[in-house]
Amino acid sequence: MSVPTTTDPVDRARSAAARESWAEAYALLHAHDRHPSRGLTADDLSVLADAAWWSGHVDESVAALLRAHAAFLAADDHRGAGLASWRLYDEYTGLGRPAAAAGWLHRARHHLEDLPDCPERCFLEMTASEEASDRGDHRSALAATRRMTALARASGSPDLLALSHQAGSRALLAAGRRTEGLALLDDAMSAVAAGGLSGIVTGRLYCLALTRCGEAADLARAVEWTNAAMEWCAPPWTGRPPDRGTDHGTGADSRTGPRTDRGTATDHGTGTDRGTGPSTDRGTDTRARTAEPETAGSAPVPAPLPMTVPSGENPFRGVLRAHRVAVLDLLGAWALAEAEARQACREVPVDRLESAAAAYYAAGDVQRRQGRLEAAAVSYGHAHELGRIPQPGLALLRLAQGRADAAVAGVDLALACRNDPDHDLLGRARLLAARTEVALAVRDLPGAARAAEDLDALAGAGGAGAPPAGDRAEGPPAALGRHEDVPLLRALADTALGAVALAERRPGALPALRRALGGWLGLRVPYEAARVRMLLAAACRAAGDEEAARLELGTARVVFERLGAVPDARRAAALVAGGSRRRLPGGLTAREAEVLRLVASGGTNKDVARALGISEQTVARHLNHVFAALGVGSRASATAYAYAHGLV
Repeated sequence: MSVPTTTDPVDRARSAAARESWAEAYALLHAHDRHPSRGLTADDLSVLADAAWWSGHVDESVAALLRAHAAFLAADDHRGAGLASWRLYDEYTGLGRPAAAAGWLHRARHHLEDLPDCPERCFLEMTASEEASDRGDHRSALAATRRMTALARASGSPDLLALSHQAGSRALLAAGRRTEGLALLDDAMSAVAAGGLSGIVTGRLYCLALTRCGEAADLARAVEWTNAAMEWCAPPWTGRPPDRGTDHGTGADSRTGPRTDRGTATDHGTGTDRGTGPSTDRGTDTRARTAEPETAGSAPVPAPLPMTVPSGENPFRGVLRAHRVAVLDLLGAWALAEAEARQACREVPVDRLESAAAAYYAAGDVQRRQGRLEAAAVSYGHAHELGRIPQPGLALLRLAQGRADAAVAGVDLALACRNDPDHDLLGRARLLAARTEVALAVRDLPGAARAAEDLDALAGAGGAGAPPAGDRAEGPPAALGRHEDVPLLRALADTALGAVALAERRPGALPALRRALGGWLGLRVPYEAARVRMLLAAACRAAGDEEAARLELGTARVVFERLGAVPDARRAAALVAGGSRRRLPGGLTAREAEVLRLVASGGTNKDVARALGISEQTVARHLNHVFAALGVGSRASATAYAYAHGLV
């Protein structure tokens, strides 16, 4: 694209915005606005809002949008005013100001709803679809996305069309129509891969696609798109996707795009070229200031502080890196995951702190599995500070600390708060898996069995049943995994089913655990595969196959040592060595460990006394010593400690 030779700063800024050279556009418009030779038009103010956001000045971006709305209104331009209103609604939503956001959404509807069909109405339909999905009205959500798609097609904007496909995917996934939803998401991402979209919409779609993959437990797509996203936003970055070519928008400069998912992105658009339709690139997943962790202190991933994204940086990078952390965690690249979590928290904007919270949480999971319990508690605390319920990781941390009561209460409360899995299937599945593990640790076999059965149903084996009559035309509103097995969920479910069968000494343990191992190996998730090998070893020993048990334990130990999962590696080594000759945790004597094993298996003091041929008073004395040595105060906590440290 040739660059005009004009000396007028506003004309040069417009040209820079058309090239998505945001730092240049901001410098020109900011300087002109401070000492204007002439006033900026409504469209110029919209460009200033975009350029300020991309350059890391979110407050200035909002101020420019407010001025743009007033200028459109003064010109009796309801399309421009409606679009500016919707963008302000989107901004204030991301900034955590719901009352202001609601007011601007009302204004957007007031400006646009009585007008003939126009591209700006896409934003209202997108919002309507999100709101309908959030309240479980899948029929209305899908109808809104169909209207949005029709408007996008009529506008001729590839950006709007790709965003409408993403919105349709979200609604379909929430409605339980997984195959259709993912296919429509693939359609949107094919437009990204083709390079025909604006930079802002490219970044937005990467963020939304990774969010959908996480919620839908689609690890394969998450890996593929995470790699592509990080390559796209790696420096040097120009604001445009690779091989962009010419603008294929609606006639306006393709500068920014609409935010299409309030929980994920924010809008920083340009004005509207009302002769040809709106600019179609007004939203993004990140804004100007970041959650920057301090570099000093004992916490591995310190608490966030506001920071400004450097001019010229890709503001999507922190959010996309936070998605990458979750993928690296699953794939067993723990050292890199923790390092990337630290970097993500430096890059994530202050109004996208949910991404920083996710990075902290993932770091906590790594630290917990590696036995760095104090560091894990700090990371979970930071995640909670930023608005995330740090479960089930915190419950599993409490279990490792011997605080079984806190573990049970934490995971039960989290499940009660997330009783609708439609928007985060994987999140609920992980809670159910943890509920199974915690229940087994405290010998609540009925509770463990119920959690495993719920997880099995969620993974696809349970069947969905008939949907409510009012929803049948648009597909059942059941959890999206119930109509087909999802590999990640199936592996979680088979692990839980096998663990429960093993605890109940039922013959179905080995088949379920072997299916689980195959699932984890196929997904290339090494830690979970090694944990299943530990269960398989116990099942093989129970069946009298000591050689198979040692093979499984040996393989698990190698994996745990490579990952740095110190507690699991020690447990595997102890079990390989035969258990009785190993150094007992907590400084317990052999007799105290035997008493603890029997108590953890559900025995009363009388049962333990009978089994060991000692008095009940002696059993009570041993238990007092055990409680003191382990720092616990109840039989349930002692039982949890025994399971966490391989004594049972």
